[in-house]
Amino acid sequence: MRLTTKGRYAVTAMLDMTVNDDGDPICLADIACRQQISLSYLEQLFARLRRAGLVESVRGPGGGYLLTEPPDAISVARVIEAVNESVDSTRCGGQSDCQQGDTCLTHHLWFELSERIQDFLDNVTLGELAKRQDVTDIAVRQRRRQVDNGILASAP
Repeated sequence: MRLTTKGRYAVTAMLDMTVNDDGDPICLADIACRQQISLSYLEQLFARLRRAGLVESVRGPGGGYLLTEPPDAISVARVIEAVNESVDSTRCGGQSDCQQGDTCLTHHLWFELSERIQDFLDNVTLGELAKRQDVTDIAVRQRRRQVDNGILASAP
């Protein structure tokens, strides 16, 4: 499977936006702090997410990013695809030319796995994840740590 940190971090950042949404734009520095992701890496990811129409940027004081759709309308698969990631498990990228131009013995197994993973991720939304108790517990802990350490980037 080719899901790298790019896809994982994009989903994490979008979920962070969902669980910390109070109606105001969310600063990337706050996401970077809570999720321990490099700010410059987040900036690259959010450029792609913006081009894909999943987020919009708000400039100026109090600026940041907002989701363009309700969290229940944004699937995990869309987030992963927005940053040009793939959940393809085949060696050949689904081209059936895995063994010197021919289909390998296990191609169909890995292709079917890829389809199941894609179907699963298509059917999980940011909104559903945000409602999970484990996610809300972690989000509360992360916010508390951020406040305790006095590192709220969006604070005046």
